[in-house]
Amino acid sequence: MHTLNGLEEAIGNTPLIRIKSLSEETGCDILGKAEFMNPGGSVKDRAALWMVREAEKSGALQPGGTVVEGTAGNTGIGLLHVCNARGYKSVIYMPDNQSQEKVDILRTLGAEVRVVPTVPYRDDMNYQKQAGRFAATLDNAVWANQFDNTANRLAHIDSTGPEIWTQTDGQVDAFTCAVGTGGTLAGVTRYLKSQSSDVKIVLADPHGSALYNWVTTGTAEMTPGPSITEGIGNSRVTDNLAGTDIDDAVQVPDQDMVTMVYRMLREDGWFFGSSTGINLCAAVEVAKRLGPGHKIVTMLCDDGSKYMSRLFNPEFLKERDLHA
Repeated sequence: MHTLNGLEEAIGNTPLIRIKSLSEETGCDILGKAEFMNPGGSVKDRAALWMVREAEKSGALQPGGTVVEGTAGNTGIGLLHVCNARGYKSVIYMPDNQSQEKVDILRTLGAEVRVVPTVPYRDDMNYQKQAGRFAATLDNAVWANQFDNTANRLAHIDSTGPEIWTQTDGQVDAFTCAVGTGGTLAGVTRYLKSQSSDVKIVLADPHGSALYNWVTTGTAEMTPGPSITEGIGNSRVTDNLAGTDIDDAVQVPDQDMVTMVYRMLREDGWFFGSSTGINLCAAVEVAKRLGPGHKIVTMLCDDGSKYMSRLFNPEFLKERDLHA
Protein backbone atom coordinates (compact mmCIF):
# COMPACT_ATOMS: atom_id res chain seq x y z
CA MET A 1 0.00 0.00 0.00
CA HIS A 2 1.29 3.45 -0.91
CA THR A 3 1.10 5.97 1.92
CA LEU A 4 1.09 9.76 1.69
CA ASN A 5 3.40 11.81 3.87
CA GLY A 6 1.20 14.50 5.35
CA LEU A 7 -1.26 17.02 3.97
CA GLU A 8 0.91 18.29 1.12
CA GLU A 9 1.09 14.89 -0.58
CA ALA A 10 -2.70 14.51 -0.23
CA ILE A 11 -3.26 17.47 -2.56
CA GLY A 12 -3.81 16.48 -6.19
CA ASN A 13 -3.84 13.10 -7.90
CA THR A 14 -7.63 13.15 -7.76
CA PRO A 15 -9.69 10.58 -9.68
CA LEU A 16 -11.19 11.29 -13.09
CA ILE A 17 -14.84 10.21 -12.91
CA ARG A 18 -17.21 9.45 -15.78
CA ILE A 19 -20.54 11.20 -15.23
CA LYS A 20 -22.91 8.40 -16.23
CA SER A 21 -26.14 10.23 -17.07
CA LEU A 22 -24.47 12.98 -19.10
CA SER A 23 -22.22 10.54 -20.93
CA GLU A 24 -25.13 8.33 -21.90
CA GLU A 25 -27.20 11.34 -22.98
CA THR A 26 -24.52 12.87 -25.21
CA GLY A 27 -22.74 9.78 -26.52
CA CYS A 28 -19.48 11.31 -25.26
CA ASP A 29 -17.41 10.51 -22.21
CA ILE A 30 -18.07 13.43 -19.83
CA LEU A 31 -15.23 13.13 -17.34
CA GLY A 32 -14.90 15.15 -14.15
CA LYS A 33 -11.75 15.69 -12.09
CA ALA A 34 -12.82 14.99 -8.50
CA GLU A 35 -11.26 18.04 -6.87
CA PHE A 36 -13.66 17.84 -3.92
CA MET A 37 -11.40 15.00 -2.73
CA ASN A 38 -8.55 17.39 -1.88
CA PRO A 39 -7.98 17.97 1.87
CA GLY A 40 -9.62 21.40 1.80
CA GLY A 41 -12.44 20.10 -0.36
CA SER A 42 -11.75 22.00 -3.58
CA VAL A 43 -9.50 22.53 -6.59
CA LYS A 44 -8.08 25.64 -4.86
CA ASP A 45 -5.89 23.49 -2.61
CA ARG A 46 -3.52 23.12 -5.56
CA ALA A 47 -3.12 26.87 -6.07
CA ALA A 48 -2.77 27.42 -2.33
CA LEU A 49 0.10 24.95 -2.02
CA TRP A 50 1.97 26.27 -5.05
CA MET A 51 1.59 29.92 -4.01
CA VAL A 52 2.93 29.21 -0.52
CA ARG A 53 5.80 27.12 -1.92
CA GLU A 54 6.82 29.83 -4.39
CA ALA A 55 6.71 32.49 -1.63
CA GLU A 56 8.99 30.29 0.45
CA LYS A 57 11.39 29.70 -2.45
CA SER A 58 11.66 33.43 -3.13
CA GLY A 59 12.35 34.20 0.52
CA ALA A 60 9.31 36.46 0.80
CA LEU A 61 7.73 34.13 3.36
CA GLN A 62 9.85 33.14 6.34
CA PRO A 63 9.03 30.75 9.22
CA GLY A 64 6.24 32.06 11.43
CA GLY A 65 5.02 34.50 8.78
CA THR A 66 1.54 35.51 7.71
CA VAL A 67 -0.32 34.84 4.45
CA VAL A 68 -2.98 37.43 3.54
CA GLU A 69 -5.50 36.85 0.78
CA GLY A 70 -8.70 38.19 -0.73
CA THR A 71 -10.93 35.25 -1.62
CA ALA A 72 -14.50 34.16 -2.24
CA GLY A 73 -13.78 31.23 0.06
CA ASN A 74 -12.20 28.12 -1.41
CA THR A 75 -8.72 29.57 -1.95
CA GLY A 76 -8.81 30.82 1.61
CA ILE A 77 -9.81 27.39 2.88
CA GLY A 78 -6.98 25.79 0.90
CA LEU A 79 -4.52 28.38 2.22
CA LEU A 80 -5.61 27.74 5.82
CA HIS A 81 -4.96 24.02 5.49
CA VAL A 82 -1.54 24.60 3.93
CA CYS A 83 -0.60 27.39 6.34
CA ASN A 84 -1.67 25.39 9.38
CA ALA A 85 0.43 22.46 8.17
CA ARG A 86 3.46 24.70 7.60
CA GLY A 87 3.23 27.00 10.62
CA TYR A 88 1.91 30.26 9.13
CA LYS A 89 -0.83 32.63 10.26
CA SER A 90 -3.60 33.67 7.87
CA VAL A 91 -5.73 36.77 7.35
CA ILE A 92 -8.59 36.49 4.85
CA TYR A 93 -10.60 39.29 3.23
CA MET A 94 -13.96 38.21 1.79
CA PRO A 95 -16.71 40.08 -0.06
CA ASP A 96 -20.04 40.06 1.75
CA ASN A 97 -21.92 38.29 -1.06
CA GLN A 98 -20.53 34.84 -0.25
CA SER A 99 -22.17 32.03 1.70
CA GLN A 100 -21.92 32.15 5.49
CA GLU A 101 -20.71 28.55 5.48
CA LYS A 102 -17.38 29.61 3.96
CA VAL A 103 -16.84 32.32 6.56
CA ASP A 104 -17.58 29.84 9.34
CA ILE A 105 -15.18 27.25 7.93
CA LEU A 106 -12.37 29.78 7.60
CA ARG A 107 -12.81 30.95 11.20
CA THR A 108 -12.97 27.36 12.44
CA LEU A 109 -9.68 26.68 10.65
CA GLY A 110 -8.11 29.59 12.52
CA ALA A 111 -8.17 32.50 10.08
CA GLU A 112 -8.77 36.09 10.96
CA VAL A 113 -11.63 36.76 8.53
CA ARG A 114 -12.53 40.29 7.46
CA VAL A 115 -15.83 40.45 5.55
CA VAL A 116 -16.01 43.68 3.54
CA PRO A 117 -18.61 45.28 1.26
CA THR A 118 -18.77 43.88 -2.28
CA VAL A 119 -17.48 46.46 -4.76
CA PRO A 120 -16.01 46.14 -8.28
CA TYR A 121 -12.30 45.48 -8.79
CA ARG A 122 -11.80 49.04 -10.05
CA ASP A 123 -12.79 50.33 -6.58
CA ASP A 124 -9.91 50.80 -4.13
CA MET A 125 -12.02 49.15 -1.43
CA ASN A 126 -12.31 45.90 -3.43
CA TYR A 127 -11.55 42.96 -1.15
CA GLN A 128 -8.48 41.92 -3.14
CA LYS A 129 -6.96 45.39 -3.00
CA GLN A 130 -7.65 45.67 0.72
CA ALA A 131 -5.82 42.37 1.25
CA GLY A 132 -2.80 43.61 -0.71
CA ARG A 133 -2.59 46.87 1.23
CA PHE A 134 -2.90 45.14 4.60
CA ALA A 135 -0.18 42.59 3.78
CA ALA A 136 2.17 45.47 2.93
CA THR A 137 1.81 46.82 6.50
CA LEU A 138 3.02 43.59 8.13
CA ASP A 139 6.50 42.21 8.70
CA ASN A 140 7.18 38.74 7.28
CA ALA A 141 3.91 38.60 5.38
CA VAL A 142 2.85 37.96 1.80
CA TRP A 143 -0.27 38.74 -0.17
CA ALA A 144 -1.08 35.51 -2.00
CA ASN A 145 -2.69 37.53 -4.84
CA GLN A 146 -4.27 34.46 -6.44
CA PHE A 147 -5.65 36.38 -9.43
CA ASP A 148 -2.31 37.67 -10.70
CA ASN A 149 0.18 35.35 -9.00
CA THR A 150 1.13 32.90 -11.74
CA ALA A 151 2.17 30.29 -9.17
CA ASN A 152 -1.57 29.57 -9.29
CA ARG A 153 -1.34 28.73 -12.99
CA LEU A 154 1.88 26.77 -12.42
CA ALA A 155 0.05 24.43 -10.04
CA HIS A 156 -2.08 23.21 -12.92
CA ILE A 157 0.79 23.06 -15.41
CA ASP A 158 2.70 20.90 -12.94
CA SER A 159 -0.12 18.74 -11.58
CA THR A 160 -3.66 18.93 -12.99
CA GLY A 161 -2.75 18.97 -16.67
CA PRO A 162 -0.36 16.01 -16.50
CA GLU A 163 -2.83 14.05 -14.39
CA ILE A 164 -5.61 14.55 -16.97
CA TRP A 165 -3.31 13.55 -19.83
CA THR A 166 -2.23 10.38 -18.03
CA GLN A 167 -5.74 9.45 -16.87
CA THR A 168 -7.13 9.72 -20.41
CA ASP A 169 -4.12 7.97 -21.98
CA GLY A 170 -3.64 11.12 -24.01
CA GLN A 171 -7.11 10.75 -25.53
CA VAL A 172 -8.73 13.99 -24.43
CA ASP A 173 -10.66 15.89 -27.09
CA ALA A 174 -11.74 18.92 -25.09
CA PHE A 175 -11.34 20.60 -21.72
CA THR A 176 -13.77 23.11 -20.28
CA CYS A 177 -14.12 24.88 -16.97
CA ALA A 178 -15.27 28.15 -15.45
CA VAL A 179 -12.82 30.91 -14.65
CA GLY A 180 -12.34 33.09 -11.60
CA THR A 181 -8.62 33.68 -11.24
CA GLY A 182 -7.99 31.83 -14.50
CA GLY A 183 -5.32 29.62 -12.97
CA THR A 184 -7.03 26.28 -13.58
CA LEU A 185 -8.03 26.87 -17.21
CA ALA A 186 -4.75 28.57 -18.07
CA GLY A 187 -2.52 25.95 -16.49
CA VAL A 188 -4.38 22.91 -17.78
CA THR A 189 -4.57 24.49 -21.24
CA ARG A 190 -0.84 25.12 -21.39
CA TYR A 191 -0.05 21.54 -20.51
CA LEU A 192 -2.65 19.87 -22.72
CA LYS A 193 -1.85 22.08 -25.72
CA SER A 194 1.85 21.24 -25.27
CA GLN A 195 0.92 17.58 -25.71
CA SER A 196 -1.57 18.05 -28.55
CA SER A 197 -2.63 21.24 -30.29
CA ASP A 198 -5.87 19.44 -31.27
CA VAL A 199 -7.31 19.59 -27.74
CA LYS A 200 -10.19 22.09 -27.74
CA ILE A 201 -10.26 24.52 -24.84
CA VAL A 202 -13.63 26.07 -23.95
CA LEU A 203 -14.10 28.70 -21.25
CA ALA A 204 -17.34 28.35 -19.25
CA ASP A 205 -18.82 31.57 -17.90
CA PRO A 206 -21.86 32.59 -15.85
CA HIS A 207 -23.84 35.72 -16.61
CA GLY A 208 -22.57 38.94 -15.03
CA SER A 209 -19.00 38.30 -16.23
CA ALA A 210 -16.86 39.72 -19.04
CA LEU A 211 -14.94 36.59 -20.01
CA TYR A 212 -17.43 35.09 -22.47
CA ASN A 213 -17.31 38.30 -24.46
CA TRP A 214 -13.51 38.45 -24.16
CA VAL A 215 -13.15 35.02 -25.78
CA THR A 216 -15.83 35.46 -28.44
CA THR A 217 -15.38 39.14 -29.36
CA GLY A 218 -11.94 40.10 -28.03
CA THR A 219 -13.38 42.74 -25.69
CA ALA A 220 -13.82 42.13 -21.94
CA GLU A 221 -17.28 43.67 -21.75
CA MET A 222 -19.60 42.67 -18.90
CA THR A 223 -22.73 40.67 -19.68
CA PRO A 224 -25.97 41.29 -17.77
CA GLY A 225 -26.09 39.66 -14.34
CA PRO A 226 -25.58 39.06 -11.54
CA SER A 227 -25.18 35.31 -11.06
CA ILE A 228 -25.65 33.37 -7.83
CA THR A 229 -22.47 31.40 -8.56
CA GLU A 230 -19.56 32.11 -6.23
CA GLY A 231 -15.89 32.56 -7.05
CA ILE A 232 -16.22 32.43 -10.85
CA GLY A 233 -16.65 35.02 -13.55
CA ASN A 234 -14.56 38.17 -13.73
CA SER A 235 -14.66 41.73 -15.00
CA ARG A 236 -11.06 41.59 -16.20
CA VAL A 237 -8.41 39.33 -17.70
CA THR A 238 -6.01 38.33 -14.93
CA ASP A 239 -2.28 37.73 -15.27
CA ASN A 240 -3.00 34.02 -14.85
CA LEU A 241 -5.46 33.98 -17.75
CA ALA A 242 -3.65 36.34 -20.11
CA GLY A 243 -2.08 34.69 -23.16
CA THR A 244 -4.06 31.45 -22.83
CA ASP A 245 -4.93 29.70 -26.10
CA ILE A 246 -8.71 29.38 -25.73
CA ASP A 247 -10.74 28.07 -28.66
CA ASP A 248 -14.28 28.97 -27.64
CA ALA A 249 -16.58 29.92 -24.76
CA VAL A 250 -19.96 28.85 -23.39
CA GLN A 251 -22.23 31.06 -21.31
CA VAL A 252 -24.44 29.25 -18.80
CA PRO A 253 -27.57 30.84 -17.26
CA ASP A 254 -28.12 30.36 -13.52
CA GLN A 255 -31.27 28.29 -14.07
CA ASP A 256 -29.37 25.82 -16.24
CA MET A 257 -26.72 25.56 -13.52
CA VAL A 258 -29.31 25.02 -10.79
CA THR A 259 -31.09 22.39 -12.88
CA MET A 260 -27.80 20.58 -13.48
CA VAL A 261 -26.77 20.57 -9.81
CA TYR A 262 -30.11 19.15 -8.69
CA ARG A 263 -30.12 16.65 -11.56
CA MET A 264 -26.71 15.35 -10.45
CA LEU A 265 -28.03 14.98 -6.91
CA ARG A 266 -31.21 13.16 -7.93
CA GLU A 267 -30.00 11.05 -10.87
CA ASP A 268 -26.31 10.36 -10.26
CA GLY A 269 -26.02 10.83 -6.50
CA TRP A 270 -23.47 13.65 -6.67
CA PHE A 271 -23.67 16.68 -4.32
CA PHE A 272 -21.94 19.49 -6.20
CA GLY A 273 -21.52 23.25 -5.86
CA SER A 274 -22.47 25.92 -8.37
CA SER A 275 -19.12 26.11 -10.20
CA THR A 276 -19.34 22.41 -10.94
CA GLY A 277 -22.88 22.94 -12.24
CA ILE A 278 -21.57 25.55 -14.68
CA ASN A 279 -18.75 23.21 -15.71
CA LEU A 280 -21.04 20.26 -16.39
CA CYS A 281 -23.47 22.40 -18.38
CA ALA A 282 -20.53 23.58 -20.48
CA ALA A 283 -19.25 20.00 -20.94
CA VAL A 284 -22.66 18.94 -22.28
CA GLU A 285 -22.70 21.88 -24.69
CA VAL A 286 -19.18 21.04 -25.89
CA ALA A 287 -20.25 17.41 -26.39
CA LYS A 288 -23.19 18.59 -28.53
CA ARG A 289 -20.87 20.74 -30.64
CA LEU A 290 -18.31 17.97 -31.16
CA GLY A 291 -20.78 15.13 -31.59
CA PRO A 292 -20.75 11.59 -30.12
CA GLY A 293 -17.57 9.64 -29.47
CA HIS A 294 -15.44 12.33 -27.85
CA LYS A 295 -13.83 12.69 -24.41
CA ILE A 296 -14.61 15.98 -22.65
CA VAL A 297 -12.91 16.72 -19.33
CA THR A 298 -14.03 19.27 -16.76
CA MET A 299 -13.51 20.07 -13.08
CA LEU A 300 -15.71 18.89 -10.20
CA CYS A 301 -14.58 21.88 -8.15
CA ASP A 302 -16.14 21.20 -4.76
CA ASP A 303 -19.17 19.65 -3.10
CA GLY A 304 -22.41 21.39 -2.18
CA SER A 305 -21.92 21.64 1.59
CA LYS A 306 -20.69 25.25 1.44
CA TYR A 307 -23.81 26.40 -0.42
CA MET A 308 -26.63 25.26 1.84
CA SER A 309 -27.80 28.80 2.60
CA ARG A 310 -27.95 29.77 -1.08
CA LEU A 311 -27.96 27.15 -3.84
CA PHE A 312 -29.72 24.55 -1.67
CA ASN A 313 -32.09 27.00 0.02
CA PRO A 314 -35.53 26.97 -1.68
CA GLU A 315 -36.40 30.45 -0.38
CA PHE A 316 -33.15 31.91 -1.71
CA LEU A 317 -33.82 30.41 -5.13
CA LYS A 318 -37.46 31.52 -5.17
CA GLU A 319 -36.49 35.14 -4.42
CA ARG A 320 -34.34 35.06 -7.58
CA ASP A 321 -36.94 33.36 -9.78
CA LEU A 322 -34.94 30.13 -9.83
CA HIS A 323 -36.22 26.65 -9.11
CA ALA A 324 -34.69 23.28 -8.30
